[in-house]
Amino acid sequence: MGRAARGRRSGSRRRHPRHHLHRLRGPGLRLQGRLLRLGRDLGCGDRRSAFLARRARARALGRSQPLRVRQDCDPTGVTPPATVGARITARGWGWRHASRRAPAVQALDLSIEPGERVLLLGRSGAGKSTLIQALAGVLGGNEEGDAFGELLIDGHPPQSARGEAGLVLQDPDSQVVLARVGDDVAFACENLGIPRDEIWRRVPAALAEVGLDLPLGHTTAHLSGGQKQRLALAGIVAMRPRLLLLDEPTANLDPDGVIEVRDAVARTQQSSGATLIVIEHRVSIWLDVVDRVIVLDPDGGLLADGTPHDVLQRAGSELAAAGVWVPGFPPSRPERQARSVGQPLLAASDLAVGRTEFARRTPTIVNSGIDLEIAAGESVVIVGDNGAGKSTLALTLAGLLPPAGGAVEARAALARGLGAQPHRWRSKQLLTRLGMVFQDPEHQFLAATVRAELEVGPRALGEGVERVELLLERLHLGHLANANPFTLSGGEKRRLSVATALATRPQLLLLDEPTFGQDALTWEQLVALLAELIDDGTALISVTHDRDYIEAIADRSLVLESRVTA
Repeated sequence: MGRAARGRRSGSRRRHPRHHLHRLRGPGLRLQGRLLRLGRDLGCGDRRSAFLARRARARALGRSQPLRVRQDCDPTGVTPPATVGARITARGWGWRHASRRAPAVQALDLSIEPGERVLLLGRSGAGKSTLIQALAGVLGGNEEGDAFGELLIDGHPPQSARGEAGLVLQDPDSQVVLARVGDDVAFACENLGIPRDEIWRRVPAALAEVGLDLPLGHTTAHLSGGQKQRLALAGIVAMRPRLLLLDEPTANLDPDGVIEVRDAVARTQQSSGATLIVIEHRVSIWLDVVDRVIVLDPDGGLLADGTPHDVLQRAGSELAAAGVWVPGFPPSRPERQARSVGQPLLAASDLAVGRTEFARRTPTIVNSGIDLEIAAGESVVIVGDNGAGKSTLALTLAGLLPPAGGAVEARAALARGLGAQPHRWRSKQLLTRLGMVFQDPEHQFLAATVRAELEVGPRALGEGVERVELLLERLHLGHLANANPFTLSGGEKRRLSVATALATRPQLLLLDEPTFGQDALTWEQLVALLAELIDDGTALISVTHDRDYIEAIADRSLVLESRVTA
């Protein structure tokens, strides 16, 4: 019997092992801490907390750990597959983050019946993610914010109904806990005390249901953003909760992946009877799945509530004007100026891209044979299936990863006296030449307020910060200037990450999923700003699955095909 399965002698005391959660940054750290508290709340006392700590330590160190199921956790408390979903009630409910003056959600009155399938809409910053995180019981305690009113699951506060709800976050990377795919899917089931044999019946079935065709022992460190979304969903599917909470589950997926995940969610809900709440800007994808649409008002309460037909057909124009993505009301596209491209800036020839794991000397190559050249005033989009290496290519072109083969060469107009290899440039030298917007915006946040975040780059260059006010206004962030970046909505974080890159006026800007989390109005504002930059001579390379963005802003596309088998 393994260490995790041994009982403790009566009367003995045991200190929790010191774990390495301090190595995990940002929301990942907060989520790991909440998982530790969850372990204690799920009924196996201090040893469950120690078990979670060991698992989190293995994740932080990049190692996997053999699966050991606690034999002394009572399996009789395991909830069988749900036949009735959860009932949700909100009475005057709201939430204010500790560092913010205005509430993220307020004056919410709502009732959702068991088994209902709800599409939750609203403009960026309306509080959609805040609401479903509250329903999952992961908003935190009094030190992280103030709740008012009443929010209940089957008549009980969400914190006391843990295990009843399964949540896929806006950022799937913060939900990847363990080093191997199979272990990660099994994680929630283990914490619910589900017997070992049953767990390993559920795990491969859940992976197949979400279309993630990978070995159980495959490392999670090599997954793309879209693959991580499917992994997070598979962990929820394996749990079989009575309440499914999905925060933009298809945001970073290729078109085939979008359909696969939507169909997987529909099958799971139909077979389990669980109540479903999904946040998604791709409204048309979910219309055949949901039976109710709820639209949050940023000023409090609801803008609309009813059947999809009633809400989108009868109030479509009003909702579109408020920033909600409504089928049949496409966002306006900027008018591009006809102009010739400028001087060549960057070229890749026979390029191979990959990442080097901890304690290894050679990179794992994810794609190769890539040829690309871009000039000033040109916009190129990189498209392809999840896992084809699009994000890794962008990081390599930005000088943040060395080429795994071939070459990336900066032309004279970009190098300006430096060497031709961008990955050898110093950070300060990169600032005005190559700007990178990561797929996960939180990976590039450094300051305690939005305004200070935008000032980081200009101050590092010894420049003034006059441009900061313009960026705050153009990207609709002015009212959040003094807010903590980590308390912003997903769409607001994305716009802030773009603004931080623009603050130093780089000659070549690389964007990984730039329109993620945007409502129709902020999408228009962001795309219009990028179009102006291109017309003024900035070069743009974008990784995206957003067809509207491609049609609005791309001069040409580079299609990456998966060339390396996982």
